[in-house]
Amino acid sequence: MCTTREQLGQDPFKAIKPFPLEKTTDFLKTSLKAAVSIIVIFSISLVIYSVFNPNTRPAFFHWSELQNPALYISQLNSDNSTTNISHIAFGIGGSTRTWANRVQYSDLWWKPDVTRGFVFLEKKPHPKTRFKIQHRVSSDWTRFKRTAGSDSAVRIARVVVDLFRVGLPNVRWFVMGDDDTVFFSDNLVTVLSKYDHRRMVYVGGNSESVEQDVMHAYDMAFGGGGFAISYPLAAELVRVMDGCLNRYHYFYGSDQRVWACVGELGVALSRESGFHQIDVRGDLFGLLTAHPMAPLVSLHHLDSVKPLFPNQSQLESLTTLMKAYEIDPSRTLQQCFCYNHKHKWSVSISWGYAVQIYPVSLTAKELEMPLLTFQTWRSRSNGPFTFNTRPVDPDPCRQPIIFYFNSVEEDVGGETITTYKKFEVKPVIKSCNREYARALAIENIVVSASKMDPQEWKEVPRRHCCEINRSLTHQTMRIKIRKCKHSETITI
Repeated sequence: MCTTREQLGQDPFKAIKPFPLEKTTDFLKTSLKAAVSIIVIFSISLVIYSVFNPNTRPAFFHWSELQNPALYISQLNSDNSTTNISHIAFGIGGSTRTWANRVQYSDLWWKPDVTRGFVFLEKKPHPKTRFKIQHRVSSDWTRFKRTAGSDSAVRIARVVVDLFRVGLPNVRWFVMGDDDTVFFSDNLVTVLSKYDHRRMVYVGGNSESVEQDVMHAYDMAFGGGGFAISYPLAAELVRVMDGCLNRYHYFYGSDQRVWACVGELGVALSRESGFHQIDVRGDLFGLLTAHPMAPLVSLHHLDSVKPLFPNQSQLESLTTLMKAYEIDPSRTLQQCFCYNHKHKWSVSISWGYAVQIYPVSLTAKELEMPLLTFQTWRSRSNGPFTFNTRPVDPDPCRQPIIFYFNSVEEDVGGETITTYKKFEVKPVIKSCNREYARALAIENIVVSASKMDPQEWKEVPRRHCCEINRSLTHQTMRIKIRKCKHSETITI
């Protein structure tokens, strides 16, 4: 039964009392809390979903999602295990313009499921480009001030920041390099394990050409040769990098910007001579056959020098060198020299690369000085370099007879057997002496050596000695490399 308006005796709408204001406020508060709760629950669900679905993850972690650096460093302090390749994260600075041609270099040394890291590009590469190392697109770099150098210099300077923010677990060292840098990772591990990764450490090498060091800095790690930054230093660098880049807007290169920011944190370069920027032009022969007493860590600018081996492309040359390196990383390119006093021959061995027979007597200090087969990077002159050099003797009778690395194997006793083959047959020069003709008649050299213990590099290194077998059979010279005896000298 319906009640009529007349029965009520009044306007039914007037019978409805207004809702109290305080109750309206409480209702709005309750609704707002409910909305916030829904948003929080949705956000948590989205995060959980993204964790278990890698394809939905963003390119980089936000800073708030990173593990607390102080907590991570405390964990590092409690881990006393020896540094190995799993503790290193590589950040390679590349460009889509050059990457397709230079990917061959990283493919030489990169080992999937062993080596960790990324190449950082300014945009996604062409989908048909195939390579072993994964890529990432660099985070925004255009917002920084720049009055010198290129945009890529700023972008690549921030690779250490981008790599840090990826959040790879169990990292002790962040290693930077260019897309045309070849790393020898076993030796890199050997070098880095000398340092305390729990401290702020900056490791690398400078340029070979003085003009480059003057233009940039003598105490700077050049980025092409690569450099390493310990986790504690990287954590601090990430914190200050953005402001630092704006302060040093007038620097030319990415490595110079990183050096400046590291310097603001009070950390100096720990120089290692196995990092090779290769700021030279021409033929690396003289440099590689007189390698410093240090493990070979990197080679750079390989497109700008002649192939390491004759009658091979640069890629073929590096593949050849890698065959020796994979058998005995620590000994690769290590120089030793010995003498055949009967014939007055001086013999220099660069293990895994080349052997030289000089048909004259040269002192040890002459043999360890690189032959000037190259020029400076910028002016293409004969120096100066950051090391002494000696010119190639104009007298052909005093020039070395060169044998290049040909093969390597390991015998049942664990020794390595490397063979070296004469590259070219020089005509016997009548004006040269009889000993020159005898040396020229040799076709092959066989070198035996025990594998070099990487622990030797953590001590004060000593150059190894060698012995020449006096008998020459089938135009083959045999040499044995060994540790020098306690009171032995190289010459006697």
